[in-house]
Amino acid sequence: MRLRNVKNKEEILNASPFLVKNPKEYYGNWSSYFGNTNPIYIEIGMGKGKFIREHAKKYPNINFIGIEKYDSVVAKCLPKIDGSLTNLAIVRMDALDIDRVFSHEVSRIYLNFSDPWPKKRHHLRRLSSKVFLEKYSSIFKDDFDIWMRTDNADLFCYSLMSFSEAGYVLKHLTLDLHQDLPEDFITTEYEDRFSNKGMPIYSVEAIKVSKTVNK
Repeated sequence: MRLRNVKNKEEILNASPFLVKNPKEYYGNWSSYFGNTNPIYIEIGMGKGKFIREHAKKYPNINFIGIEKYDSVVAKCLPKIDGSLTNLAIVRMDALDIDRVFSHEVSRIYLNFSDPWPKKRHHLRRLSSKVFLEKYSSIFKDDFDIWMRTDNADLFCYSLMSFSEAGYVLKHLTLDLHQDLPEDFITTEYEDRFSNKGMPIYSVEAIKVSKTVNK
């Protein structure tokens, strides 16, 4: 991925109250960061942050955390955040460290237009691979709930198989998400670009009932 440098990047990162500088300190205790026990939803690979910002505005009783690896991308997101929001945090980290930052406290994961890692030898780097699904199992609070969108058919098929093999039930599966959307539907910047070109958007919700929860 080629990323353009952002002017005053370090200044933006250091000045923003939304960027969590020490995320590992909140391991297992993110409720203390937000000051409440509301559900926590995370987006892994938030890009420029449109999706996570607009969700935080729309759902004030849910705590949202956007995760992104690249400094330049985070720096583009931070200035766009509404300063009045109290239910949004941004974490700059590699997704491989996800189980070192969260512990049994996340209620939903969003995987929006993740890197498809097309070469077969790189498939385990995909955010829906068994490597990551094992990590996610230790960060979910109760039932496992993953919402995925992508424009990549190969990644989507791979993910459906990966979810199924891990015991997830697939719901709301669609091969053309934008065929009939409500007016208030929240998209990502990447999604807007490709759907405007007429490219289909694939979507699924994968759910797995936690064995630790008494039903």
